[in-house]
Amino acid sequence: MTKIEEIVQGVLNGDRRSIARAITIIENNTAETQKLIASIYPHTGKAHIIGITGPGGSGKSTLIEKIIRKYRQKGKTVGVIAVDPTSPFTGGAFLGDRIRMQELSTDQGVFIRSMATRNYMGGIAKATKDAVKVLDATGKDIIIVETVGAGQSEVEIIKVAQTIVVICAPGLGDEIQAIKAGMMEIADIFVVNKADRENADKALMDIQAMLQLNNKEKAWKTPILKTAALTGKGVLQLVEKIEEHKHFLEKELERKRSREKAEAELTEAIKEKVATSIIEDLKREGKFEEFLQKILEKEMDPASAAEKLLNERFRKQV
Repeated sequence: MTKIEEIVQGVLNGDRRSIARAITIIENNTAETQKLIASIYPHTGKAHIIGITGPGGSGKSTLIEKIIRKYRQKGKTVGVIAVDPTSPFTGGAFLGDRIRMQELSTDQGVFIRSMATRNYMGGIAKATKDAVKVLDATGKDIIIVETVGAGQSEVEIIKVAQTIVVICAPGLGDEIQAIKAGMMEIADIFVVNKADRENADKALMDIQAMLQLNNKEKAWKTPILKTAALTGKGVLQLVEKIEEHKHFLEKELERKRSREKAEAELTEAIKEKVATSIIEDLKREGKFEEFLQKILEKEMDPASAAEKLLNERFRKQV
């Protein structure tokens, strides 16, 4: 068994050391990276991926810790990719593994990994998508991706996550900054965190007003919630809203699949009816037998015969 095969097997078995080694290979973008991704890809697609984004200081990490605890209470396993600024000295994640989440690191149902942006624009690391695939392949139910928190260019998260939670904090103009950053378009849920502070209601109303100005009709109505991450207030409601959005996406996918199935059935039925009608007409005219004989005598192949018959028929109709 090669080194990569060994790591992949470890990832699929949920071995924490193998998961860490796999993500390191992805971050370093070695020659083995593509082979690793190709091997784990068939085992992905089961996790629900949540993007947590918003300006620095809005309390993202503290809120994520509380979200993880709520999911663990529900018996769900959780993976976290926390994207941090790059250290100017080591090139690694500036904050390292989140100190606030350290208590959760001994929980076998939780895997937390910090990743450096390595100056990649968009609030996420270049390797983030592939790191998410690794956690997905381990069988994690929920994967949370926390962006770097620059507050200006974090819309790249839409390419990674299925549910995007935009967090703002009152009193610092963060809610307006988030809107300027284009997050109005990508947010599935808005959260005013630190809601025990003064001006929390004003922040909520400002976002509400901006949502009303953005009058595009959407099937999902973006909710605005208030939380206080330090005390855990409102976190359960946030998790419930995330689950609601997950079910909404599943229904949308089911609706799309139903439409595709109906379209395929209708197309097949039309083909059958049209073919039957044309063949009956050709038989009445004697053309069908004529061309059938040519095929039997190898004067013409079936595809060419069909094309000639149809061309003649449509010319006659015109």
